[in-house]
Amino acid sequence: MRVAADFLVRRARARHTWSMGITWANVVRLATELPEVAESTSYRTPALKAAGKSFARLRTETDGGLALRCEMAEKEALLACGDAAFYTTPHYDGYPYILIDLDRVDPGQLRELLDAAWWLVAPARLRRARERTGDE
Repeated sequence: MRVAADFLVRRARARHTWSMGITWANVVRLATELPEVAESTSYRTPALKAAGKSFARLRTETDGGLALRCEMAEKEALLACGDAAFYTTPHYDGYPYILIDLDRVDPGQLRELLDAAWWLVAPARLRRARERTGDE
């Protein structure tokens, strides 16, 4: 029992330390592992694009955060789960983008959300190529 408790404490500390250190550079590193992702700009702010199509933007507004493309059902589920890492503003209401607090998000979950955003915007040729290689 003590070993399991120690493991959980170590895992929580590691996740907390990592998540407190997620920077735009970390987001770029994670996203550029995906095919044809490049760092760019959108609305004069740092952004990520897959084959020229935007799917993430670092917000420079006072509340900051990462604006990430998602399906509306996913956005609703993330907001409903109560995790403080996910939020929206009136500007993004009705749009398929979730706002993410990089100081609070779990790195593994961020990786999954970046991957899902890539699938939403990547052209069919890239999606087919990735499906053929089994890298889903």
